[in-house]
Amino acid sequence: KGNTLKASPPVFFPFLPFPLAAKSFPYKRTPFFQIPPNSSKPHSQNLSLSLKTMALSNNLTAVLNFIAFLCSVPIVASGIWLASQPDNECIHFVRWPVVLLGLLVLVVSLTGFVGAYWYKETLLAFYLCCMAILIALLLTLLVFAFVVTRPDGGYAVPGRGYREYRIEGFSSWLQGHIVDSKNWGAIRACLAESDVCSRLTRSYLTADQFFAGHISPLQSGCCKPPTVCGYSYPANPTGDPDCYNWSNEPNQLCYNCNSCRAGLLGNLRKEWRKASTFLIVAAVVLIFVYVVACCAFKNAQTEDLFRRYKQGWA
Repeated sequence: KGNTLKASPPVFFPFLPFPLAAKSFPYKRTPFFQIPPNSSKPHSQNLSLSLKTMALSNNLTAVLNFIAFLCSVPIVASGIWLASQPDNECIHFVRWPVVLLGLLVLVVSLTGFVGAYWYKETLLAFYLCCMAILIALLLTLLVFAFVVTRPDGGYAVPGRGYREYRIEGFSSWLQGHIVDSKNWGAIRACLAESDVCSRLTRSYLTADQFFAGHISPLQSGCCKPPTVCGYSYPANPTGDPDCYNWSNEPNQLCYNCNSCRAGLLGNLRKEWRKASTFLIVAAVVLIFVYVVACCAFKNAQTEDLFRRYKQGWA
């Protein structure tokens, strides 16, 4: 036959003790990875199994993207909570980063859900790329917030339920970018117009209640002079330079004091620490979802490749 090799004389190899003769044998070209004709499973069953596996991977990716969508809710909620605090209302450039990041996670998660549910590989690839960037941004934000809010300028005051704050105890980045002389004028005017201090008169009726109260760092620093100064009139003005800046006028109080700047930083630290708890949980879930989604997407790509290969040799 056309593809049959003819017999040839014995061939001697120096490393074999006996002659090796090539016998006639049928030779047929077989495509690589071709399914044998006598396979136990028909080709249609293999193709159906491949399609079912790919559909399962896409459905899993869709479910994971829906979980990522749910993770964007606490991120947005944390950002809105931070932006609604009285101190953050006066510091505009720290109000919306978390809200914006949460909204981006929401949009990208919806894109991935649509791409997985309707088998749109382009949308899935876009989702994986963008989600990796957003997770990196979220982790960077968390690390940065932890580093700059780690130092605490608060200290306990004997006989008081609240703490007082010194600006030197906070990080240099917060001092240089939040309460520096360039920004403090606008922040001070904003705080004076708020009800941060007026709420104290409604919450505490007597001096004993006030001394035992757990007021916020902002109220501790801006609404009263340092304890060493006294209250009716500075009894020890040399004890703290802020004693000279205190005024009983409601629109002045201690807004010009360094203790007020320190109280603002204390409020920021306290609020960001609370929000970071929810952000860390959301980041861990997003990373887990992203890793599983990458594996599911890779499996779907592999199944699709084998499906196309099998169709080509059908």
